[in-house]
Amino acid sequence: MKMKTRYVCAAFVVALGLFVACNGTGDHGQLSTDLVTSPKSATENSDKQAAIKFEKEEHDFGTLLQGEVVTYSFHFTNTGNAPLLISEVGSSCGCTVGDYPREPINPGKTGAIKVTYDSSGHHGFQSRNLTVMSNTNPAKTTLRIKGQVKTPDQY
Repeated sequence: MKMKTRYVCAAFVVALGLFVACNGTGDHGQLSTDLVTSPKSATENSDKQAAIKFEKEEHDFGTLLQGEVVTYSFHFTNTGNAPLLISEVGSSCGCTVGDYPREPINPGKTGAIKVTYDSSGHHGFQSRNLTVMSNTNPAKTTLRIKGQVKTPDQY
């Protein structure tokens, strides 16, 4: 008789568990309202994109005296509908350094990337590229600086 009682108790516990799982107060077995609205929400979120628009993407310093250190700021606007995040500004040479905002730039707001070029040890026509990496599409924007570096005897 003990064995039969154990089976009955075990069956009762299993049946009770199934009953609670299927008919409990949770949303088991029901369509979640999140699932009904999530495709629209996902579409809205995927439409959000930052976009970077520079006033100009190239700057000519003109004629420089060798050893001169010059700077220029490339001004931009976030023309997208999501915050703009610049992750990196790399250059094609150690003589060129880009300083950029680390905080998000909200839609419609402006910012600047300050570029410093050191002409020490250079002469003749110089052209340097800066690669701006951000959360835009495309993710990479190339900026360019150029100038004619003259030695003191040419200046």
